[in-house]
Amino acid sequence: MKKLVLAIALIGIGSFAMAQQAVPQDKRVNREEMKQKMQERQQERMAEMQKELNLNQSQVAQIKELHAQRKAEMKNDFEKNKDQRQAKMKEMKAKRQQMDNDMKKILSPEQYDKWQAGKKAKMDQRKAMMKEKGMRGDRKMRHGLAPQP
Repeated sequence: MKKLVLAIALIGIGSFAMAQQAVPQDKRVNREEMKQKMQERQQERMAEMQKELNLNQSQVAQIKELHAQRKAEMKNDFEKNKDQRQAKMKEMKAKRQQMDNDMKKILSPEQYDKWQAGKKAKMDQRKAMMKEKGMRGDRKMRHGLAPQP
């Protein structure tokens, strides 16, 4: 019986370790797929713009260069503001922790546990809604990319 339990435990640990190793590869593959899809969308948009506006090759080249410049500027701005974003995130985390500590002082242990469970449930619900919206493509609606009637 002990051997059976030990064997099951070893199999479980081994499969867990293998699953952990697969995650980074999956992220890399997913990232590459996303890059490829973005490039395809950019090409499709450019072709559509060329057709709708009757652009010549010179105009297409100039627009592509403009897009490349804008992308580089956005990346530079993102990197430049990275420290500010991280500082803001630390500040927000500290405020959340202070709120948590204050609530712990005010509430009984049972009330505090119930409050924490409610917070977790709401967070899980928000995550599920965001995931569902992402799958349905509602992001296009928010960014004004929905097809025009």
